[in-house]
Amino acid sequence: MNVSRNCVITDPGASVEPMHILRTHHAAIICSDYERSKQFYTQILGLEVVAEVYRAARDSYKLDLRLPDGTQIELFSFPNPPKRPSYPEACGLRHLAFEVVDVEAAAAHLKSHGVVVEPVRVDEYTGKRFTFFADPDGLPLELYER
Repeated sequence: MNVSRNCVITDPGASVEPMHILRTHHAAIICSDYERSKQFYTQILGLEVVAEVYRAARDSYKLDLRLPDGTQIELFSFPNPPKRPSYPEACGLRHLAFEVVDVEAAAAHLKSHGVVVEPVRVDEYTGKRFTFFADPDGLPLELYER
């Protein structure tokens, strides 16, 4: 993927046809241990496997996972990926959040599988309950109550 790192806004007052973005289609995650992460996302989080492929030329797996609303997560493995700086928080995507009906029940499910979950807090602006946990590589994940 070759994307420019600079965004140039030419004429903010110009009449431009809107893009009509519909929703988030997928988020891509690179993992360090494919089998461990596959087990975490499918068995613990319960995401549905859509497709799985091994790409020999890249020595890489690609696993397409689906949430109930159709949003997908692409789980990739690559040989020796660099660590993601999560703490202290780095510039860029901060975390991935999953909406749940009952944050306490979801947190209890994670804890029953040995996943460390932060205490449940209340968002001071929305009044919704939420908590954070991490995937096997330390990627920050959030549970946010509907």
